[in-house]
Amino acid sequence: CTFNGTLLSEKVTQMMDWTSKRSVIKMNGDKFRRFVKAPPRNYSVFIMFTALQPQRQCGVCRQADEEFQVLANSWRYSSAFTNKIFFASVDFDEGSDVFQMLNMNSAPTFLHFPHKGKPRRADTYELQVRGFSAEQLARWVADRTDVQIRVIRPPNYAGPLLLGFLLAVIGGLAYLRRNNLEFLFNKNVWAFSALCFTLIMTSGQMWNHIRGPPYAHKNPSSGQVSYIHGSSQAQFVAETHIVLLFNGAITLGIILLCEAATSDVDIGKRKIMCIAGICLVMLFFSWLLSIFRAKYHGYPYRSGHSWLYDW
Repeated sequence: CTFNGTLLSEKVTQMMDWTSKRSVIKMNGDKFRRFVKAPPRNYSVFIMFTALQPQRQCGVCRQADEEFQVLANSWRYSSAFTNKIFFASVDFDEGSDVFQMLNMNSAPTFLHFPHKGKPRRADTYELQVRGFSAEQLARWVADRTDVQIRVIRPPNYAGPLLLGFLLAVIGGLAYLRRNNLEFLFNKNVWAFSALCFTLIMTSGQMWNHIRGPPYAHKNPSSGQVSYIHGSSQAQFVAETHIVLLFNGAITLGIILLCEAATSDVDIGKRKIMCIAGICLVMLFFSWLLSIFRAKYHGYPYRSGHSWLYDW
């Protein structure tokens, strides 16, 4: 008991020393086996398994690492900081033996190693569902340890500067055209602005802002990149851009059809507008429906057909 107590004290002291230098402790195979796998241990460790070397071309890993650093720094400089939980990372190129030990073949992956017992299913973070934002990771930490971490991000002046620049441009244009402000009362300008806002909101941009999902997913085994998430409970940033494009094309097609029916232009141009509108609606709505089918597997589609073609 005395030996175990001394060894535990040494391990905690070493972990605290590393944390005082870096909020996220870098581990290799030896450190992982000694400070995480081997007893005694009265602290929990949250580890990000990643691949940050440039040759790995893992853009998602770098984004996840930034969020993990935000979370770890928020805990390290919190008034509630204790030696009960630590944050660490294992890079594939520095700890490939750890990846093999855990039968892990993808990155980034977040695992929680509790102070007692073996990790359970809930100790593996659902990255594809929850995203990797520091706030979502903090909620996961609270679920597993009851430790509440208030995420504090470094100040980001890009947003206020961009807003100030936009307001300055609008103010400058209004000043230059102060004698002719009819464009402010142009219904087409307001309709276009409202349409853009609607398309952005319906494509899932707000969900991205809240959850912080990866842009896409690259399979480390095959190298194949997925832009559409296979679950209805999650999405990629690229997926929202694709949906935005498809919705925009469908909207353009409907506008062309309306213009073809009400415009005063010659019949030839109206036919072209009508054909173009029908093609845009049919093509992009079909693709949009294909995405829906891929994400909502239980929806009662007919085999190989959509209602669009039946109609």
